[in-house]
Amino acid sequence: MPEGAREAILRGSYRFRASQQKDAKLRAQLFGSGAIMQEAIKAAGILQEKYNVAADLWSVTSYKQLYRDGNACERWNMLHPTEPQRTPFVAAQLKDTEGPLVAATDYVKALPESISQWMPRPLIALGTDGFGRSESRAMLRDFFEVDAKHIVLATLTGLMREGRIEAAAVNQAVADLGINPEKPDPFAV
Repeated sequence: MPEGAREAILRGSYRFRASQQKDAKLRAQLFGSGAIMQEAIKAAGILQEKYNVAADLWSVTSYKQLYRDGNACERWNMLHPTEPQRTPFVAAQLKDTEGPLVAATDYVKALPESISQWMPRPLIALGTDGFGRSESRAMLRDFFEVDAKHIVLATLTGLMREGRIEAAAVNQAVADLGINPEKPDPFAV
C-alpha cells in the first residue's frame, strides 16, 4: 500500500502515480481499476513517449463507495442549505488536476459514469458492456475498446475536445495505434 494512501483507498480512489513529466504542456488523468489498471499504466507510457502527454494515474478501488459518498454529500447539502456545502471525495481529489478524465474498466461503462457528475470536467468512460465472449483477455479488451491503445485514443480525443490538439493528430493516432475505425460498434453487436 502506498504511504499515506490508506484513507483514500478506503474512500474509493487514490492517485496511484503522478506523471514525472513536469514540463509537459498536455496533461491527462487516467483511472483504472483492478486488472485494467495495467492497461492504464501502458497507456500512460504510450501517451508520454509518443504524444508528450503527461498522464497521472488513479486507482479506483470502489466506484460504489465514490457513488455513495457523492450522493451522501448531495443529500446533506440539500437538507442543510444554510450550512457550508460538502464536497464529494472524488471532486475534492480532482479539483486541482488538468486535462481530460478517462476511466477504463472491465465492468460496464455505467460504473464510472455513475460518479461523473462530481468530476470537474466531462468524463470519457470505457467499459465492457456485453457478455458471452470467450476470447483471450487481450482480444476481449480490444473488442470492447478498453485496452491501452483505446485509452490513449480516448485521452487524445479528450484533448481535442478541450481544443488542445487538432483533429488531424487524433486521426493520425487512430492509424498509428492500429485501430480500425470501421470496426463494428461493440455495444451494438
